[in-house]
Amino acid sequence: MSSTYHKSYRKKSIFSTQNIILVCIGWGVLAILYFLLFSAQIPGADGTPKRAEWYVIGTNILEAIAYLGAGILCLRNWRSPQIASNRNLWLAMCIGMFSYFLGGVFFGYTELILKQDPSVSFGDIFFVITYLSVGVGIIFAVTSRRINLEIWQWIIVLAIAAFGSTVAWVISQVPEAATTAPQDSSTGIIATISPILNWFYIISDVLLLILATTLLLAFWGGRASLSWRMIAAAAFSLYIADMWFKYASSSPSYESGDVLEVFWVLSGVLFGMGAALEYDASLHRLRRISGRKRV
Repeated sequence: MSSTYHKSYRKKSIFSTQNIILVCIGWGVLAILYFLLFSAQIPGADGTPKRAEWYVIGTNILEAIAYLGAGILCLRNWRSPQIASNRNLWLAMCIGMFSYFLGGVFFGYTELILKQDPSVSFGDIFFVITYLSVGVGIIFAVTSRRINLEIWQWIIVLAIAAFGSTVAWVISQVPEAATTAPQDSSTGIIATISPILNWFYIISDVLLLILATTLLLAFWGGRASLSWRMIAAAAFSLYIADMWFKYASSSPSYESGDVLEVFWVLSGVLFGMGAALEYDASLHRLRRISGRKRV
């Protein structure tokens, strides 16, 4: 019996919220150091600056594990009957995180294995699902409580919305790189789909930025707000990475793995931290309620 108790205690302590947060922070720091130290381009055999293939593989692994972990933590929240917030919210977030994980896998496969331009790939199906799911999840979070923002808070929302829209519009005006590749039917399809996807991502990023700002201000203050601050920060990170990718990929010499793309990894890390903190806050709330009942 004592042995069973110690095994149970050890299992709980390993997967405690504190340990999960420490792992998330460690993963984020590791990603930042990895991008900073190894993202420099070095001349290849033909003299063209390129990033090492092992480095690009590493960036894909860092990103994939971040979103896979976030998906598992969101799944735990959805399955937990003790969770204080709307469980459908976490189902939407779970779908979004797993979809981004799969999208990243197909993105990396297209770039590294097939040696093709990954700007439009099978992974975009999952990226689109991610934006729709995360958007629905944040809307659930915002509408789960009464939005009673003060005037100065609405001014902040409008200012960030104007700033985010302006940046997105300016970046969207950057002409795309011309391609010299042979034209075929698939090239024509990609040329048709690419502008639609670009505008979808740009509009989605701006909407997520507005929703994240509203979420941040609506849940400001108190222990329970920590999780939503992390999720808002995750949306901000996703916006930064996407805007940079849109700008950088317009260059014919673009290669994935630039320093600012670390925000994709940080976005997954922050989503995971938000899910873990919400689970912890729900357990604390349940214990307080149970303690009052016993008294």
